[in-house]
Amino acid sequence: MKLFWKEHVPLMLFYSVQVALVPILYWLTGEGRPFAIVLYGVLLSTVVLVLYLMFRYCQHRRLYLRLEEPLAAEEELLQPMDEAPLSNAVHELLRSYDRHFRDQLRQQQSGNEQHLAFMNRWVHQMKTPISVIQLLLQELEEPAADSIQEELDRLSKGLEMVLYTARLGRFEHDFSVQAVELLQIVNQVVAGNRRLFISKGITPRLQIRKDLKVYTDAKWLRFSLDQIVVNALKYTVGTDKQVSISAEEQGDWCELTVQDQGIGIEREDLNRVFHPYYTGEHGRQYQESTGMGLYLVKEVCELLGHEVMLQSEPGSGTRVTLLFKHYT
Repeated sequence: MKLFWKEHVPLMLFYSVQVALVPILYWLTGEGRPFAIVLYGVLLSTVVLVLYLMFRYCQHRRLYLRLEEPLAAEEELLQPMDEAPLSNAVHELLRSYDRHFRDQLRQQQSGNEQHLAFMNRWVHQMKTPISVIQLLLQELEEPAADSIQEELDRLSKGLEMVLYTARLGRFEHDFSVQAVELLQIVNQVVAGNRRLFISKGITPRLQIRKDLKVYTDAKWLRFSLDQIVVNALKYTVGTDKQVSISAEEQGDWCELTVQDQGIGIEREDLNRVFHPYYTGEHGRQYQESTGMGLYLVKEVCELLGHEVMLQSEPGSGTRVTLLFKHYT
């Protein structure tokens, strides 16, 4: 109703001007002040205006209601309103916009699917030469082989990040939540980074009960934890240091914590480390930093219904905690 009155404010203003001009016109023509005639004319025109407004509102009532009230669903927007020409024109315009939007959406989805298929194919193709190089490394002497193997591990991590980043756009088709043992996932991540642990001279320290389980997707959790552990190793300088991975239950939550003894994060960078491509002050000192690891961890945790927290002090290491909700 409010929209109806707003639309007809100009009409009522012009009508008011017209009503004011009638007695002025009589006065200018020297007809005196025929109050009864003027009043009759005003009442008659007012009745005609009211009838017109009533007809206009009844004719477009559904259109005004549709424009004023929030839509419950997209289907409601495309339902016919009434037989009035204006309502039909608006309805046809919305239908044409809907068809155009759906066509663009289908094209975008098709492009995304082709891009994802290409990325998957490309990553798997890159794994073949990596496997071949690893076989050839067995014929090389140890110092050179170790250096090449370290670079191959880094390349494999990069390809894995590319693959998971591409899959993140279709996350709902690529996850399965079930009860998984945290210790098993952690052991797999530590084993996958054992060369990096050895080359950096860092010892993993695990404090997780064997029977401790959480509801999550094992593959995505393994990927997220791997990003956190690699960051912990990357920014820990010096030998005889540790990366501690512990888990404990706190009420309705289970906390999985990764604590390193690295260089830490500057205070001004703490609120931005989860932003994509943000490397921070220390990240710019390490050329291999991409700024994507913690961003992907944050995105995956949100999609899985987990929470992630980060605490750090420069020179005192970084503590990353994943929170898993207990479902009973």
